[in-house]
Amino acid sequence: MVVSHLVKKQTYFDSVTLMLIGSQVKKLDGIENAVVGMCTDYNIDSLKRLDMYHPDFDSLTPNDLIIAIKGSDEKTAKAAIAEVETRLTSKKKSSESTQLVPTNQEAAAKQLADANMVLISVPGEYAAREARMALNAGRHAMLFSDNVSIEEELELKTLGTEKGLLVMGPDCGTAIINGVPLAFSNAVRSGNIGLVAASGTGLQEVTSTIHRLGCGITQAIGVGGRDLSEKIGGKMTIMATKALIEDPETKVIVLVSKPPAESVLKNLMSEIKNANKPVVIYFIGADPKLIEAQGFTAAKNLEDAAVQACKLSTGKSYEPEFSDAKIDEMSKKIKLPTGNLRGLYSGGTLCDEAQRILRTSLPEIYSNTPVKGCKDMKDVYKSEGNCIIDLGDDVFTRGKAHPMIDPDNRAQRMIQEISDKSVNMILFDVVLGYGSHTDMAGEMVEAINKGKKASGNNPVMAACICGTQDDMQGYSNQAAKLEDAGIIVFPTNVAMVKFAQKCLERK
Repeated sequence: MVVSHLVKKQTYFDSVTLMLIGSQVKKLDGIENAVVGMCTDYNIDSLKRLDMYHPDFDSLTPNDLIIAIKGSDEKTAKAAIAEVETRLTSKKKSSESTQLVPTNQEAAAKQLADANMVLISVPGEYAAREARMALNAGRHAMLFSDNVSIEEELELKTLGTEKGLLVMGPDCGTAIINGVPLAFSNAVRSGNIGLVAASGTGLQEVTSTIHRLGCGITQAIGVGGRDLSEKIGGKMTIMATKALIEDPETKVIVLVSKPPAESVLKNLMSEIKNANKPVVIYFIGADPKLIEAQGFTAAKNLEDAAVQACKLSTGKSYEPEFSDAKIDEMSKKIKLPTGNLRGLYSGGTLCDEAQRILRTSLPEIYSNTPVKGCKDMKDVYKSEGNCIIDLGDDVFTRGKAHPMIDPDNRAQRMIQEISDKSVNMILFDVVLGYGSHTDMAGEMVEAINKGKKASGNNPVMAACICGTQDDMQGYSNQAAKLEDAGIIVFPTNVAMVKFAQKCLERK
């Protein structure tokens, strides 16, 4: 194999465009790997890990574009570089021929004068400025951007509270406002259940499950993963919950979050204790007795939050899609050899949930985002023992598209984990919906087949699908692709992790 490269200085393309082109070129005959991206710290680190780095990259800046190809020979690699250039040129011409796109927030506001919300997706260093501009103009702000300091978040949410405006985020990946999906979200029906979540994939998991159970939602409001931290104090969770209490269309309220600070939890309970509507709460790690003592319904997990909400919504009885008995029966068919478990998640809350369920069944678990009782990975790029990884964490997305959009990093990691002879089971999520890759199941199957073929290793593979049949990818279509490849498919993360737990008990 040889590595060829081309540098295009002061040439910018967005990360999604570069991801798509890189993925397409990587599938050409004779191409082992391709990195097409801006010269960010993350992409430089990736090139070094892939043994594709060249000294020519030393003096570059994030404004410079790198095309690096590893091919079977020099001719093949250079032909692939030429193909990348052709695709970039075509993309640029296509962009120039379309309607003029506003270059700043003020220009956009003039084109859509009635808009009262601004979705911000710019590098973190500029996001707070854009959010402040939106708030001062009387508009709610949703910050998809990550890498915003907690000090800036506090300043923005304090300003938002003063003005009565929502600040959703930073790192807010999911919302459905007045039926409009924003960022990552799923195609779900309208109904009478309103949700507030300091968790993107947690919100997707609950709304998708509600839909599959036959119910629907009014609003799904994301607030960013740090909102219930000690420093932020749950400012937006409180504001959004109070808005749902006042909303005549909302009959049931669901609150979802990673572990909240104890003082913040108590303050939140005090603020909403007089709600005249049932409230279902799933705060990972919070004491359910404390929640129930305040008159709220405590859910056991994300799946149960959806089940409880549907019961309160209709007054009917609902059960999880996969019963414990069915999961137990499925696990009996698995002969799990001695070895280690790996979880490769694109959803941070799903990663947390998996750790919390499995930590009682495994002697130790390592993670890049460890929950209480689990251990920090020594090297996030190299697994050890039983490892459950959040590949959507900031360390993996700095300067690169989220793994729900760009499957490349997770595909490479999948091949790496399958090649580890100590691994006997791999769990992963497939998140469907707006913003997500058009065929994540297909991409994962391709990586799994490649890893098995290269290593001869054949671990048990299980996947959970977060989505609905109405998503553009189609739930049943994605499930069929996974099942045809011998992957065991579950409708929720909880069902999949319970299955793994049963298999471990029988090992």
